[in-house]
Amino acid sequence: MNYVERAYPWLLLSPVILPVVMWGGLIYPYLVPKTLFFYAISLVTIGVFGLLVAHGRAFYWARLTRPLTWIPVALLALAYVASMYGIDFYRSFWSLFIRGDGLLMLTCATTSFYLIVLYADRVFFERLLRTVAVVASFVAVYGIGEWLITGGRIGSLLGNAAFFAGYLGIAFFATLASAQSLSLSWRRAVYAGAVLQITAIILTATRGTIVALTVAGITALAYFAFVGKGKQRAWSAGMLVTLIVLGGLLFAFRAELSKVSFEPIARIASISLSDGTVSSRLFIWKNMVTEIQKSPWLGVGTEHIDSLFNRFYDPTQIYEQWFDRSHNAFLDYAAQYGIGGLLLYLALIASFIIPARRLEARGESRVAGIFVLLATVYAIQNFFVFDTISSFWLLLALLAALIAISRNETRPEIFPVAPWARGASWIFALLLLYAIVPVSIRPALAAYNLAHAYTYQLIDVPTQINYLSRGLAQGTYGDLEYGYQIYDMYANQQAASLSDAARADAYQTAVNILSANFNRYHYDGRTALALAHVLSLAPQSIPVDQNLLSAALTRAIEQSPKRSQPWYILANLSIRNANAYPPRSKEHAAGYAAARDILTSYITLVPTLSAPHFELAQLLYASGNTASAEGEALKGKINYTSDLETARRAAVYYETILDLPSAAYFLAEVLRLDPSDEGARSDLEKIQAYEQSKK
Repeated sequence: MNYVERAYPWLLLSPVILPVVMWGGLIYPYLVPKTLFFYAISLVTIGVFGLLVAHGRAFYWARLTRPLTWIPVALLALAYVASMYGIDFYRSFWSLFIRGDGLLMLTCATTSFYLIVLYADRVFFERLLRTVAVVASFVAVYGIGEWLITGGRIGSLLGNAAFFAGYLGIAFFATLASAQSLSLSWRRAVYAGAVLQITAIILTATRGTIVALTVAGITALAYFAFVGKGKQRAWSAGMLVTLIVLGGLLFAFRAELSKVSFEPIARIASISLSDGTVSSRLFIWKNMVTEIQKSPWLGVGTEHIDSLFNRFYDPTQIYEQWFDRSHNAFLDYAAQYGIGGLLLYLALIASFIIPARRLEARGESRVAGIFVLLATVYAIQNFFVFDTISSFWLLLALLAALIAISRNETRPEIFPVAPWARGASWIFALLLLYAIVPVSIRPALAAYNLAHAYTYQLIDVPTQINYLSRGLAQGTYGDLEYGYQIYDMYANQQAASLSDAARADAYQTAVNILSANFNRYHYDGRTALALAHVLSLAPQSIPVDQNLLSAALTRAIEQSPKRSQPWYILANLSIRNANAYPPRSKEHAAGYAAARDILTSYITLVPTLSAPHFELAQLLYASGNTASAEGEALKGKINYTSDLETARRAAVYYETILDLPSAAYFLAEVLRLDPSDEGARSDLEKIQAYEQSKK
């Protein structure tokens, strides 16, 4: 047991390395390996803890009597209750590959919090801070290197700029706190690491974290300017004035600065209510509040924010097609767990204040101030983003360690156990070890097979299908993810590139996977739309199940009324059916009339969306109603905003009616948004040559 006891603190610390855990062989190689590793190490750590308790290892059990430590378990309990009464407990528990933020993750993170509370002492606290400082500095250096090579916003080893910045926004303060107990030379090294972390945050151009750090910096400088002494006070006042002046200059010249090539400055300068991202976020938040009011007490359960989003999705207000977060952690907690979840989440963040005040009373005001600023930055940045396991676990671990050292403890106590507990603890540990197979290993294999299916989607369909079959045979929660990805493969690649038996096999595989998910996940509008789209792209040799197609389209429209794709599919199906009859037949005319009615109904729902006006204009022109077609096209042109799909539709229409100047404008738009479109380039060159010849 001595070896087990020595390994235990390192097991508690091991999630610190989550930011550097990645595997290119998996689908979503940045996040999936992190969550699967976290699950596995959590199970091992819990098993070892059980062994230590059963064999008489002393822990600080009295800490659990403090009300401050009850907040995480209260939040976890509410999450389970809300999910049991929510939309689907199965998905709430497991989440998706791309997120891994379900109840399982919350359970593991909460358990880790309590294990650290029971074990941590000052030595562990300092070791935690130093380990975070080293890992975060390495991740920052990697991110800076990424920026030097590729430019643009960087995600480092977290794969996403916002995730990267959110993690460093917490790790930066842990790095500063670690310097307090180090020698002068090591302290300088730590401060250099902190500078690298700040540099990396700036290069992410993540406005939420940059604003949060700016607020924290101004708060700290204002405090020292009024409370500090001597040079500290003068330096702080000078820096505060400098920041105010720089802020004023940024505001005064924001129009010019928003056009500079350095993205961090450009994005900060572009913050305004008219900014596309800002206005989209505000629209989402406003409507999310409305949806939360419909289930204010228990919410909809973990990992079901997308169901709320689909209800109010509006393509004229929101750029992203599919959202499973509101980009505001506070609204996310309220949506999933109701008002109680929001209050407990706020209490969790505020929990840093109490142990910080105790440290200040003991003369450790610098460490106390750092952790108050950490909580402040976390709260502000999470108003604009959301957590990953790397940032959420780190927050809980730092809070647990801070609570542990904030009081002068008596000696740890041995928990009384029955004589048979030692043997039972080994069985318990072995069961948890075995649980790694369904919790981590099988999902890893499923993600591996899905990633490799992508490799063969065009070059070897039987091998692709084999990988998909092997992945689904793991029986994991990856079935929804498989549906999303097989839709992407077939609709965006295989339907246009494959033919004959290869396309038929790919189509049937996609239909089988999506149909199974359609029948299982009745609330998932994304699956319904994907299934409908795949069915509409069936090879001519395969008959389509019209009842299934109709059911999929009906569900897709019911769950997300303003989403354009199901309406377009309905219209295109009517046109396809009409084209099966002679041009002057009643059936042909009726099919086109039905398609016009469908598009008109959708335009009534979303009148300012440009694309359907051009779609209807094309249809009216084909029906011989040129005057009405011209009117619809004019509406589309008036409402046009920069959009590749709409530009292509408009270009096709204006080329059809030989309005060459308008066609040239939209072809130029297509090339601006997609420079690789050689067809648009060729058409534009022909139009330009023709216009030049006329002169």
